[in-house]
Amino acid sequence: MTLTTLLKASSAIVLLSAIAANAQATHPETGETLAEVQSFTYRVLDEHSSVDPQVVEDVTGAEVVRDLFEGLMNQNAQGELIPGVATGFEVSDDGLTYTFTLRDNARWSNGDPVLASDFVYAWKRAVDPALASEYAWFMELMSIENAAAIIAGEMDKDDLGVTAPDDSTFVVTLSQPLPYFAQMTTHSTTFPVHPATIEAHGDAWTRPENIVSNGAYILQEHVPQERLVRVRNEMYWDNENTIIDEVTALVINDVNQSLTRYLAGELDRTEVPPGQFQRLSAEYPDQAISIPRLCSYYYNFNLSEGGPEAFQDVRVRQAMNLAVNRDVIVNNVLGAGQTAAYNFTPVRTADFTLPDLPIAAMTQEDRNAMAVTLITEAGYGIGGEPLSIELLYNTDEAHRNIAVALGQMWQQTLGIQTTLANQEWQTFLQTRGNQNFEMARGAWCGDYNEASTFLDLVTTNSGYNDAKYSNAEVDQLMAAAKTAEDPQPNYTRVEQIIAEEVPIIPIYHYADGYMFNPTLKGWPVDNVEQNWYSRELYFVASE
Repeated sequence: MTLTTLLKASSAIVLLSAIAANAQATHPETGETLAEVQSFTYRVLDEHSSVDPQVVEDVTGAEVVRDLFEGLMNQNAQGELIPGVATGFEVSDDGLTYTFTLRDNARWSNGDPVLASDFVYAWKRAVDPALASEYAWFMELMSIENAAAIIAGEMDKDDLGVTAPDDSTFVVTLSQPLPYFAQMTTHSTTFPVHPATIEAHGDAWTRPENIVSNGAYILQEHVPQERLVRVRNEMYWDNENTIIDEVTALVINDVNQSLTRYLAGELDRTEVPPGQFQRLSAEYPDQAISIPRLCSYYYNFNLSEGGPEAFQDVRVRQAMNLAVNRDVIVNNVLGAGQTAAYNFTPVRTADFTLPDLPIAAMTQEDRNAMAVTLITEAGYGIGGEPLSIELLYNTDEAHRNIAVALGQMWQQTLGIQTTLANQEWQTFLQTRGNQNFEMARGAWCGDYNEASTFLDLVTTNSGYNDAKYSNAEVDQLMAAAKTAEDPQPNYTRVEQIIAEEVPIIPIYHYADGYMFNPTLKGWPVDNVEQNWYSRELYFVASE
């Protein structure tokens, strides 16, 4: 090749490169022109509990884990099951054996293949008493053979009903059929981990410099109480269809500050401060959105031996439940589409029918009148023995506003005095979990879309039964529901018992008010579980 020809060829390459650099890509399915920068930054209220799949116990932590790791099955934008590491599964005729086939191109971020034995290792780790996972009980709920006995320390973890006949086959044996078992495999507790990394680094294995993961992203940076950054995992089996390059979660405790930073262009998503959704939706109709969620907000009574004596009287609990004006909370305190809750399980739960509860049909005036009668009969309230209660919640303006409202309602109607106590998230979880409280805020978002994910929480042995409530009929009903052809009658009866005995006070069912960057697309607004994956998101070019 002559020098002239070489120069011409080089010039052509440069020209083509320049054209390619200036041409913006389009979304492969929608044809939308993509933004040149694909970086998603969002606000979280608190530092997450962990990025270890078998340890994480909070919603925001699970959001991170879903990016870093991938389980057997995923969810699509409507919440339906789609393949993850597994391309699919088969179920035996008796419903006791699930056989998952793993894809052959799934890789860990260090290049190792994802093996069926990695799932075996992770699931045994989840039930191992040595790990003491707060979510070990979830594996028992999955009805995995011997899980309950292993968690109780009665059997060895190697007796768990999981095997890997070969590198691409993962077999699970159940103790009883469970119709929604496959749905439960989208939960972070069931995600695989890289055995060699854990064995090499112990508790430090989740640090950015050590972690090996198999999801669409890897952990690049973590500054506790400040930010967590994850970037594209080039080894992910579907990396070529991932568009977002970088995801940053910023810890911002003050929701008003986060709104200010959002409006300044520093955030692509933030929660709407309580009481401001209507104003913001009018000012920013293309950015403010209310998303119904499969979550319930409630307050726990401490019914353990160390709890207040007054709470042992069901009439006190009933009176306090009746005196809560839920309409004031959802319409005036929050105002972003939340709905008043008189039962625990959200109405949006699949195949669930709301129970017919007397309290829901009453006027607030009648509820208050009945509440006064009950508290008086119990010997407390106005004219009776003084009753003072501390309300514990994790730091957040909305939680504080709700606690203030509850305190005012109970004081005005029942003469009960309340004091407020707030703690940062990690401390709050420990305090509540150890029953070092009188009344404590609770919230639960479904781990899968079925009523048992809520109602199992009030069974005696539930890991998140923070009220320490125990009712033999509830335990029997929930156990029977797992194999019932139609579990709805069981669920209805459990809801009736909760309404009668009031171990918890349901306050509202969630709808989250958010501000979204209008160029951000792909958010699964129709998935009531709000299990979102950054790999499904993308930014379009501004018009």
